Amino acid sequence: MKRRKQDWLGALFALSRSTGRATGKLGKTVGRIAASQARNSGKATRHALSGVFTPGPKPYAGARGGKWLEGRWGLGPMAMRRYWLYLPPGASASRPVPLIMLLHGCSQDAAGFAASTRAASFGRSKQIALLLPEQAQEANPQRCWNWFGADPLVNLETAILKSILDHVCATQPVRAGQCFAMGISAGGAMSLTLALRYPQTFVAVASHSGAAPNSAGTLIQAGQTLRGGRLPDVEELAQRLAQERLPPLLVLHGDADLMVAPANGDAAVGLWLTLAAGHGKITSSSAELARGTRYPCTRVDWKLDGKPLARLLRIRGLGHAWSGGIASQAFSDPRGPDALRMAWQYFGTCLAAK
Repeated sequence: MKRRKQDWLGALFALSRSTGRATGKLGKTVGRIAASQARNSGKATRHALSGVFTPGPKPYAGARGGKWLEGRWGLGPMAMRRYWLYLPPGASASRPVPLIMLLHGCSQDAAGFAASTRAASFGRSKQIALLLPEQAQEANPQRCWNWFGADPLVNLETAILKSILDHVCATQPVRAGQCFAMGISAGGAMSLTLALRYPQTFVAVASHSGAAPNSAGTLIQAGQTLRGGRLPDVEELAQRLAQERLPPLLVLHGDADLMVAPANGDAAVGLWLTLAAGHGKITSSSAELARGTRYPCTRVDWKLDGKPLARLLRIRGLGHAWSGGIASQAFSDPRGPDALRMAWQYFGTCLAAK
């Protein structure tokens, strides 16, 4: 598969801090790559990456209301996935709410990810529904979403996730035209893969510490991508998408991430910029953000004819973990700024500009 370095890449790297490449050799599975990097990350992370899946407790909506609904949906009995849906108090047919699909990472489950992100508390405070599909162990031994591999496999998995979203939109009090997708690690890569296959479905999408989408067809290539050694196949996507516009993109990535090289975030943004070229005038701006003792970050915004196109948040000191998550969960760092709230701030801007 032919790859070309685009002009945007050098300019994009110049806007970002210099970061180290991930270390270690490719293991037999992407999960083993993660396990080798987690040896110094504490007991909870080592346990989560051991390859032994331990379900998290059932999500709890809290005393202040809202509710969690559990379901299964897909393309048929052999292609279904479990999901959890949080609905905030007051959501009804006469008062539908926006929805964010949240996709967990490898060796996680939906309940644990809901706890890490504080999904219920966030959804209640912002009046937003949160949809958390869960990968089946039969589909991937490490419960990674299959963001790479043969096209039929990736197409099947994205179609399953799309069918779950469509089902929830048709049966629950959510606004079908106000849907967003966000995920961490493999879930981040899958969120962007969904946008590349169903660009009209989402108002905006986000990847937190995720691999560059459409960059790997084999396990070996996936390992190269994780280390920052491969770029998305721009030519194939440009041909497939034709003139179709992509939803705005948000990328959050820690500059201390040793599991998924920060270059993946740069490559994802660069992909969006390349595919937007020729559709209008692209402008950029940057700012340094800091709040109290939380990790500071660099924010770079790109706009297309004045409307949101992409935003990159490079969080200094953050490893491979959900920024602002609770300390008791693996892949979760409470010292970072709140990723879900930063995402909604950007999503709200995209919604207003729609």
